[in-house]
Amino acid sequence: MKANTGCSLERRSKSFGLYKETLNLLRQHNILPKKRLGQNFTVDESLLQSVVNYADVEAKDTILEVGAGFGFLTRLLAPHVKKVLAVELDRNLITVLQSQLSRFKNVQIIPTDILTSNITGFDKVLSTPPYSISSPLLFWLLEREFTLAVMTFQEEFATRLTADVGSRDYSRLTVAIYYRADVELLEHVSKDCFYPSPDVDSIIVRVRPKPAPFKVNDEKAFNELVKTVFTQRNKKLRNAIMPYLLKYEIPKEKAQEMADALTFHDKRVRELAPEDFGALANELAEKARSPR
Repeated sequence: MKANTGCSLERRSKSFGLYKETLNLLRQHNILPKKRLGQNFTVDESLLQSVVNYADVEAKDTILEVGAGFGFLTRLLAPHVKKVLAVELDRNLITVLQSQLSRFKNVQIIPTDILTSNITGFDKVLSTPPYSISSPLLFWLLEREFTLAVMTFQEEFATRLTADVGSRDYSRLTVAIYYRADVELLEHVSKDCFYPSPDVDSIIVRVRPKPAPFKVNDEKAFNELVKTVFTQRNKKLRNAIMPYLLKYEIPKEKAQEMADALTFHDKRVRELAPEDFGALANELAEKARSPR
């Protein structure tokens, strides 16, 4: 992974680039960045160019951009791709976008919440989404067809995507993403690349969907299992899995017998590899079909 992108306050203040343009647009339209929407505008063009370069955009691509903001990334993309679907939730910013991007006939501004939308028909995703929607956005995205995504996430969140089994950052998110996609951490990004500056640095991440690396007979049950046991990641599986078994109205004594008989019963949840969770979900499904 590359070192931090340099976006110092000194560099910003001496330039007539995106930093000053952002301040001017905020003043001109009487807009205050909304903390509840996670509005931290990208004010360094080199960061935007890096995102574009990592995505290997082509003239045939339809790009989904989540959180278009003031349209800085949109206008960088528009001359080089077939179409940009620019999603923005904030009505004040939509007004600015319509003015800023009116010259581009291949840009469609979509005023909606991406998480409740059913947008399809895009090839690639390029975005610096609000930190607050990072996880649900990834899960939303992985339910759709696309070739790759390049997004900037909070550093702590990004490292969880590729965490090693048993490490502090290893989580249900790690398991779920591993099952559906290959993830690369590409480049550290200083918090000073944004205005207002967030509290933490970020990382540019590239996500490519992939075929499942192991067989799961019931994906819904697999996902529910992983979600449930990771609430007690330091407990041994025989104990952590009890709430999952009791959800299916299995008598407590029988559930304990099942838990004690599982292949990985004596391992701690954080010690189980993604493939182990797949095998466990299949084992439980088989036991559930067996006569009690």
